[in-house]
Amino acid sequence: MSEVIFTNADYHYETLKPKLFGMLDVIGGHLIKKESRVLIKPNLLLPAKPEKAILTHPLVVKAVAEYVLWKGGRPHIADSPALGTFTKILRDGGYKTAFKGFDVEFKMFTGSVKVDVGKPFGQIDIAKEVFEADVVINLAKLKTHAQMLLTLGVKNMFGCVVGFQKPEWHLRCGIDMNMFARLLVRIYYAINPAITIVDGILALQGNGPGNSGTPRHLGILAGGRDATAVDMAICSLLGLDPDKLPTISAAKKLGMVNATVFYSGDFQRVENFIFPTMGSLVFGPRMFHRFMRKHMIQRPVVDNRRCKLCGECWQFCPVKAIDRDDTRIDFDYNRCIRCYCCIEICPHGALHAAKTVPGRLLHKAKNTWERFRS
Repeated sequence: MSEVIFTNADYHYETLKPKLFGMLDVIGGHLIKKESRVLIKPNLLLPAKPEKAILTHPLVVKAVAEYVLWKGGRPHIADSPALGTFTKILRDGGYKTAFKGFDVEFKMFTGSVKVDVGKPFGQIDIAKEVFEADVVINLAKLKTHAQMLLTLGVKNMFGCVVGFQKPEWHLRCGIDMNMFARLLVRIYYAINPAITIVDGILALQGNGPGNSGTPRHLGILAGGRDATAVDMAICSLLGLDPDKLPTISAAKKLGMVNATVFYSGDFQRVENFIFPTMGSLVFGPRMFHRFMRKHMIQRPVVDNRRCKLCGECWQFCPVKAIDRDDTRIDFDYNRCIRCYCCIEICPHGALHAAKTVPGRLLHKAKNTWERFRS
């Protein structure tokens, strides 16, 4: 059984701090030992003021960091934003002001390590700081998401995929929402944060997760050990069938959901919450999506001299992106999710991954941009 705690709260620090301390004591405060390295992962999507309800509120993050210090731990606050420099996000988001006088480290994820998250994705790059920490605390924001309906606890861990690798995964999964949801669940369980708390005091409804959404005061914090349970509970709070949330559906299909979720505290249903109009997983102008998927990201290719047309690759491909005739195989790169399962199972070593020329140029450009942002 998984317990999810709901607490009514506001952004007045004198009342917010003891409520978060109480939640953390119940959820998993005992896991934080003296000198424990504690990674706090908020949602720092882009530069936005706190009243926009796009970022985890700085006072929520401050209270959690203060709790870690009180327990004798060493808090580190990190994320990999989608837009804007990290310095601007901290300034515009109110973090610089909230943490004035606090000796707490903020940093943008930069380095990564390869982690096997399971089929069909295999090894992906996740921020190395996640695995250097003794405890990971997941501080998500309650907001809508035009591609995945809501971005809550499970999806917040996608921020641990560093920099421009996030849009690359959007491109790989293309229009397959279920496949992308499965990726999000796999990443969450690879990281397995000890504590998840969702800031729903000022939530975002409508066409989130950015500036197109509309802030709405809900006055609630939700937390637990298991983010899938927390996300299910929040769906119920908003009057949404949890199975309608793609990440929950994916987690259930993978057998990763506790059948029993127990709600405690200040649970009260929200009426008339506005959900988004669902759109494509791929960002940017629609006219460029097909070109980008086909020409800008690494892809499997075949050495026809070695290929024996044995059938292993096209039978195993999870999205049926491989076709063949009597002389060769062909890839549908618009459908291919770049899981590279075909390369792994080819008995003749006829398949390998190769970057396109435009992709190599993009890789150099994004590395330069990441150095600038940090």
